[in-house]
Amino acid sequence: MVVAIDGPSGAGKSTVARMLAERLGYLYIDTGAMFRAVALAVRRAGVAPDDEDALDRVCRGLEISFERDDGAYRVLANGEDVSEAIRTPEISLLTSRISTRKAVREVLLHEQRRMGSTGNVVLEGRDIGSVVFPDADVKFFLSASAEERGRRRYLELRAKGEDVSLEKTIEEVAARDARDERREHAPLCRAEDALLIDSTGVSVEEVLRRMERLVRDREAARRLSAGGCGDGFCGNVEGA
Repeated sequence: MVVAIDGPSGAGKSTVARMLAERLGYLYIDTGAMFRAVALAVRRAGVAPDDEDALDRVCRGLEISFERDDGAYRVLANGEDVSEAIRTPEISLLTSRISTRKAVREVLLHEQRRMGSTGNVVLEGRDIGSVVFPDADVKFFLSASAEERGRRRYLELRAKGEDVSLEKTIEEVAARDARDERREHAPLCRAEDALLIDSTGVSVEEVLRRMERLVRDREAARRLSAGGCGDGFCGNVEGA
């Protein structure tokens, strides 16, 4: 089973994907962390974010992997734990610049497909169900209003001691939505067969229950089909 979770910035994809993977016993692949790891490598190499050839070399010389350690997920770049280093504001800004480059997206697309090829994985991003795994077994598009996502981001930044305004943060979220939807390579869009989940005013637990129920239903349907149900229809598995 491959579970794809897409959606705009601030929708809660990372939190939900990680917790869903834990409940299912699947591997969680944080594609956003992969782009951040590339951004860190680009910064360390002193490469210009618009130099496609240099970006390609950096990406191809970078091995990214994930490890789970006492419930925490670690991001490794060429064996180095970069989990904290890729979360700085500077790397966040650079990530937004290099993530639109064709060289970066093509190399990471290959890596994401390779990681997910073993199955029983949960991947989250902005183009997982539409580009990376268009044949994913289950697709979700997790969203929330720009106001809600801006508020979440505002509270997160304030908790870190940053001096930001709520209005400005909401404006930045809306602006990023526009950039993601209009970018040339792999723009943000909802796959036609993705289930839309609006998390505005909804608890994480409620979102998780809904997602887990659907994945469990698909797992049950697959087991029944594999058990010799002929045309693959084995009755109603809702609530299985």
